[in-house]
Amino acid sequence: MSLPILNAEQRSQERKGIKCVLLGNSGVGKTTLLHSLNTDSTLFVDLEAGDLAVQDWQGDTIRPATWSEFRNFAVFLGGPNPALRDDQVYSKAHYDSVCRKYGDPKTLDKYDTYFIDSITVLGRLCFQWCKGQPQAFSEKTGKPDTRGAYGLHGQEMIAALTHLQHARGKNVVFVAILEERVDDFNRKLHQLQIEGSKTGLELPGIVDQVVTLASLPDEEGNLRRTFVCQTLNPYGYPAKDRSGRLDVFEPPHLGQLFNKIHTGSRQPVHFETQSHGTEKQQ
Repeated sequence: MSLPILNAEQRSQERKGIKCVLLGNSGVGKTTLLHSLNTDSTLFVDLEAGDLAVQDWQGDTIRPATWSEFRNFAVFLGGPNPALRDDQVYSKAHYDSVCRKYGDPKTLDKYDTYFIDSITVLGRLCFQWCKGQPQAFSEKTGKPDTRGAYGLHGQEMIAALTHLQHARGKNVVFVAILEERVDDFNRKLHQLQIEGSKTGLELPGIVDQVVTLASLPDEEGNLRRTFVCQTLNPYGYPAKDRSGRLDVFEPPHLGQLFNKIHTGSRQPVHFETQSHGTEKQQ
């Protein structure tokens, strides 16, 4: 058996999926961006039961109501993790069990994108489940242990989101509410609204793209919805572009955004020379 090396041509022919976190304040129109995706090839994972904004959506929808049900959907959508034992969630045994329940996984071949709205609500479902697990109770007193519940919550959320991140060939959009707060120094901060801190801190490192949908003034001073796509932006919004193909601001259209990531030209990388003679990437 030879070493399974992929050359550049083989890698270029692989179907690549984009994993994206879509952030925005409540009411800015995150869910309506579902209309900017292809109806036939997008699966809407509706966790908020708040699809009034997209009640005319003609595509397919699933509605997980509990954390256990979402984990079943996650392994069905993402496939099994061969590194896990049979008694673990997302293992081959878990996947086979779910396939017997939901049917042939080839029915998912039609989908290019999973639109998950929202992980803010998903975090609440997860935390509710965690509060009933043994880790959420003190071994000595049997009383509820909030630290144990939050610790389990962080592990469960990251495991689920990472599993979906490995859904090769699929675009996955994780929608989340962005909240603003002011720190002790009167500085405005933006952060993901979700139970606990672990998910909010680690999620940006898991995905390829972090995009904030914001209402920003145009050249005439009129507010318009805009995607903020790069970390260095004048408003301090959370953003990240691993593709290197996006401008700081992009039109609020997910289909166009994905197309540019796949086919656009990479932005030039600039370096500045520091006083000690080494180069620093901008």
